[in-house]
Amino acid sequence: MALSAKTRQVGNVSIVDLNGKITLGDSSGVLRDELNALLAMGRKSIIVNMANVSYVDSAGLGELVGKYTTATNQGGSIKLLHLQGKMKDLLQITKLHTIFPIFEDENEAVASFSAGATA
Repeated sequence: MALSAKTRQVGNVSIVDLNGKITLGDSSGVLRDELNALLAMGRKSIIVNMANVSYVDSAGLGELVGKYTTATNQGGSIKLLHLQGKMKDLLQITKLHTIFPIFEDENEAVASFSAGATA
């Protein structure tokens, strides 16, 4: 199944709901284009909801890391929500769980942006 992305706003936080697989080719482009568009609009608080992502390959992971770096360099942040089993394992193995803030609860993830701003 091809990847689809839908973005919704919760306050000043953009939540990108992904559905499908993030793999080399079109689907990593979908993710890149969606995140680039948000950053271009000045949306710097981004949550990527992975609840309906069944698979991520190294190219998909590379896209996430690349966009994380871009957002961080622009004073923004990308956080991950609802990682599935294999994705959790992948982030542990690659040590990327030390870079990406990871949440299981959407409200906590949204609230973390305002908490981070005051800290």
